[in-house]
Amino acid sequence: MNGEGPATRSHALLEISDLAVAYGGHTVIDGLSWQVGGSGSLVTAVLGPSGCGKSTLLRAVAGLEQPTRGVVRFDGQDLAGVEVHRRDFGVVFQDGQLFGGRSVASNIGYGLRMRRWSRRRIADRVTELLDVVGLPGFEKRSVDTLSGGQAQRVALARALAPHPRLLLLDEPLAALDRRLRDELAVEISEVVRAAGVPTVVVTHDHAEAATMADEIAVMRDGAMVQVATPSQLWRRPLDEWTAQFLGVTTVVDAQVRAGIADTVLGEIALDLPDGSRRLGLRPESVEVVGPAGTDDPGGSLATVVLVAELPAGPRVRIETAVGEIDAVADESVAIGDRVRIRLVPERVAVIG
Repeated sequence: MNGEGPATRSHALLEISDLAVAYGGHTVIDGLSWQVGGSGSLVTAVLGPSGCGKSTLLRAVAGLEQPTRGVVRFDGQDLAGVEVHRRDFGVVFQDGQLFGGRSVASNIGYGLRMRRWSRRRIADRVTELLDVVGLPGFEKRSVDTLSGGQAQRVALARALAPHPRLLLLDEPLAALDRRLRDELAVEISEVVRAAGVPTVVVTHDHAEAATMADEIAVMRDGAMVQVATPSQLWRRPLDEWTAQFLGVTTVVDAQVRAGIADTVLGEIALDLPDGSRRLGLRPESVEVVGPAGTDDPGGSLATVVLVAELPAGPRVRIETAVGEIDAVADESVAIGDRVRIRLVPERVAVIG
């Protein structure tokens, strides 16, 4: 992109103030305020559980849903009354919504024909984008013959074709299997970054959000709960609901003194001020380090109650002073074993 790109703006590219959206008297979003693109982020993910209002928010930004209250601004312009096609936003939905019975080239070139591009320019742009999305030579293929992953690549190419000011992706990978979702999450991230298009992607998948986004906005019940980079979000969730939504399975109290957090599961070094804290543990936060010894402190002991042999190593369930929790193991263990455990500092979340 020429000049100062969206990633370096000093002001927010997309600004939403006091937004409310309702369907048939049921309020889905009420009083949501949010900014995108002012912190050096090119790709932003809206992450939340099903039914929290993520897709409704995206549709309101695109102009496909009319807010009952509030303002949506893009690059300082109030979008109230601006028709969908005049917003110059690219949109990709979960199912791609390609035009059946038509060729790949016809689908990608649709928006360009509406803008009265010449046939030569359209053909060149289609060829360019098929190379970008990894489908060279697919111009004449019917979209009805494409796999799910290929169809989403074509939908992405179609959205990017007119050089949109903003790209909106609504659960673009939800209908695909896990392996393909992981592959396409990386590919889509690379494509939109290469194109330099500011992007908002809606997803309920933590890994997908972390793979694709510079910044993640966690949404709950029609409101934004926390906005942070992926690493900040995993390490410092705002509250226990957010921590649990992000994979925390156990919450323990800790008393921090001189950089050491004392918990019922043992001590852990954390760079925190002295005082009481709540720590969130995921399975990878707790590590089985060997058999119990007679001199081991009680707080770092556990009993193995379940073992699952996974490709990445044993995943175990252990009985501890706070009940049963999941952990990882460096070596094979058996049900009934008495073991030592330790908390892994870089994998522990500090809540609040």
